[in-house]
Amino acid sequence: MRKLLPRHMEIIEEIDKRFREMVISTRKDMEGKIESMRVLDNNPEKPVVRMANLCVVAGHTVNGVAELHSNILKQELFADYVSIWPNKFQNKTNGITPRRWLRFCNPELSEIVTKWLKTDQWTSNLDLLTGLRKFADDEKLHAEWAAAKLASKKRLAKHVLDVTGVTIDPNSLFDIQIKRIHEYKRQLLNILGAVYRYKKLKEMSAEERKKVTPRTVMVGGKAFATYTNAKRIVKLVNDVGAVVNNDADVNQYLKVVFIPNYNVSVAEVLIPGSELSQHISTAGMEASGTSNMKFSLNGCVIIGTLDGANVEIREEVGQDNFFLFGAKADQIAGLRKERENGLFKPDPRFEEAKQFIRSGAFGTYDYTPLLDSLEGNTGFGRGDYFLVGYDFPSYIDAQARVDEAYKDKKKWIKMSILNTAGSGKFSSDRTIDQYAKEIWGISACPVP
Repeated sequence: MRKLLPRHMEIIEEIDKRFREMVISTRKDMEGKIESMRVLDNNPEKPVVRMANLCVVAGHTVNGVAELHSNILKQELFADYVSIWPNKFQNKTNGITPRRWLRFCNPELSEIVTKWLKTDQWTSNLDLLTGLRKFADDEKLHAEWAAAKLASKKRLAKHVLDVTGVTIDPNSLFDIQIKRIHEYKRQLLNILGAVYRYKKLKEMSAEERKKVTPRTVMVGGKAFATYTNAKRIVKLVNDVGAVVNNDADVNQYLKVVFIPNYNVSVAEVLIPGSELSQHISTAGMEASGTSNMKFSLNGCVIIGTLDGANVEIREEVGQDNFFLFGAKADQIAGLRKERENGLFKPDPRFEEAKQFIRSGAFGTYDYTPLLDSLEGNTGFGRGDYFLVGYDFPSYIDAQARVDEAYKDKKKWIKMSILNTAGSGKFSSDRTIDQYAKEIWGISACPVP
């Protein structure tokens, strides 16, 4: 950095010097922590500029992007800085624009919302959506809501057929996870769950299968070019789909589809057509997430962990309208410690799903390196750092609750309506307004 940006380095050194002087002169009790808090790490073997430290020291405000994220920053990551500058740290929960993520991408549902609220002002004042709550049991609204959802599902089914050649049934439960492929976002947990579901279906009699809730599992997202395990997860989803979708015994009860070339335009088709959406990251690892907000706004029910903005979405839409599972953020460090100490006992269903993949049921590709990330107790790329095994049983149990809930169409549509009705907080208009007032200190310039 000194070679490329010598003047920048001079400024950074000055910031570091002034910070150290300030701590020494005003906080004698913090002197022992200066080395870990300062901007420059002068390790002779590898001197570095600590970017996060530079941001906190030089910035006039630091904010997280969801309540949980902001609390983790204050209580853990930047706790020492908070003791020096308690007022520097804020929360600004992320938001999404309702003009794109409902009005534009879901015209059928938008018209229903406008009709029942008797105004289209919700597009610029999303809190008005709470007005839908009083109609949550209205049979006329239920019929219109279901028709709008079916229209979106048919549009999505056409997209899937066009880009993959796979035919999916719009009357099945559309279960979607779309986001960057990453081990912490746990697409692996999703596909292991689908593998377990497939295995159980295969073991059932034809009569037993008729009682099952038919489901179409869709996964989409891009894997970074050199992120090998992410690429393996993409391949596994495709390999599972190739077997399941061509298995005449079960393919009317389960389909698995990888949606190629995921982007915003594709999301505008997928999100309106979704009924269950998976936001299943290891608790404490997702800063906020915003696709969770987009799904909820479109009347999609979430299955998820208490992570990122899921915490606030669940508060807003109501606990009964969110399928919760998994360890909580404050348990994660302890669970990892237990794993290191050899105390983790895997659920037999988890072992069954992994063994089914290892058996070659989904082709000849060797998934050992991917599955080995879930094995052992310690070591690089081992020890199940993202707690897929720990959360697997509660995930499967939550999915069983989804299956039961979906059988009661009236209950499901009410849950869907209440998700849309509870999405007002998650408008980017609110987020930007809070930044303007509480951080930037600027006021609006209304267009005349």
